Amino acid sequence: MRMVDLLSMSISNLLRRKLRTILTVLGVVIGTASIVVMLSLGLGLRRSTLEQIEKAGGLTTITVYLNEEAGNQTKGKKPKRLDDKVVEQIAKMEHVRLVSPVLQTQVLAKYKNFECYLSVQGMNQSALQAMNLKVGTGRLPSAGGPLELFFGNQVKNQFYAAKGNAPVPKINLMKDTIFYIFDIEAYNRFKNPSGNQTSSAPPKKFLIPASGILAGGDDEYKNGSYEVYADLDALKQHLKKTFRSRAIPGQPTNKNGRAYKQIYYNSIYVRADRMESVEPIQKAIRDMGFEANSNTEWLKQTQEQMRTIQMALGGIGAVSLFVAAIGIANTMMMSIYERTKEIGVLKVLGCDLTDIHRTFLMEAGFIGLVGGGVGLLLSYGVSAIINIAAKSSAYQGISYIPFWLASLAIVFSVVMGMVAGVFPAFRAMHLSPLAALRNE
Repeated sequence: MRMVDLLSMSISNLLRRKLRTILTVLGVVIGTASIVVMLSLGLGLRRSTLEQIEKAGGLTTITVYLNEEAGNQTKGKKPKRLDDKVVEQIAKMEHVRLVSPVLQTQVLAKYKNFECYLSVQGMNQSALQAMNLKVGTGRLPSAGGPLELFFGNQVKNQFYAAKGNAPVPKINLMKDTIFYIFDIEAYNRFKNPSGNQTSSAPPKKFLIPASGILAGGDDEYKNGSYEVYADLDALKQHLKKTFRSRAIPGQPTNKNGRAYKQIYYNSIYVRADRMESVEPIQKAIRDMGFEANSNTEWLKQTQEQMRTIQMALGGIGAVSLFVAAIGIANTMMMSIYERTKEIGVLKVLGCDLTDIHRTFLMEAGFIGLVGGGVGLLLSYGVSAIINIAAKSSAYQGISYIPFWLASLAIVFSVVMGMVAGVFPAFRAMHLSPLAALRNE
């Protein structure tokens, strides 16, 4: 018997008992939709977590700090510090794509009667470009010129009234006249002289141009939203001119309290060539006596949690699909009992046993195909409703149905239907022709 004839016969047999077929298909629809939606929640949570990690600095970024505990255990020895030699050593490591020292300094920004404490980070040009900072206004700080500041999109929200509770006006960091004070200790002494100390001279204020502002709304958080960036060399030169022979705040001093000639860094920004190289680079840096942190550690923890959640959600959906498989098997068995005489006639007429077997498998597979297709459409609808409901939460796009999951759902529902029809088909194939003809 031709495949077209088998398919036509299977469809006509299913349509002959419409109500039973519809109820069986409905079971597959619910089962398929359940397992797809459950898995989509796990996939959506994982994707949202990866996006948050990417916003927090990426999956190939390593931040190197001083290891304070190791430093305390090496008394009497020269303390380890982050300098240009350490930067060169890390740059020579295998799989290291980019290295930049990071110099941080605290700055007080003053606009009329409002002020804000900022942490300015000086980095080299290659690092500023590699961080993929999306510029909303202006540009990134340029090299080889005077000091320029690049602001995060939420920095202006940090200003407050120096006295009283006056509302903060809208500040344009690119155009408004803002003064910057780098010697905060001198400013505090000037504002609040202690004891018999005479009021000291006010610290020097600087007008520093803004090169640009990070793209994003006032309430939109991303990597760098609260940061202020500057070119490393320009920041070093500005600090040296500002403090001259005095110690720069945050820099180490010798036993006499004098500043070193060299400027040491607060951290080092490192980028690996791929995510798999992050852990070996971290180990090598830690062997040098420094601390190295990355987002891969956070990613591992979240992935383990996501796997557990996905298994739990998938198990819940699988129960529904298993119940649907039982429904298909029951429908096929009932169909055999009702069509016993028909099966006997086919056998007497010389119909091949494999054709009878294929007929029942096709019916079961067709139920799985229709139920899987409708269930997938229902899954997309439920997923859209979930995403709309969760739009205001931190996990946007909490339900995510990739193409491979949709394809797998259709294939799985068809296979599940055919597996559920194996026993009924086998029973129909081995039904005795004489017993079948005597029936009814």
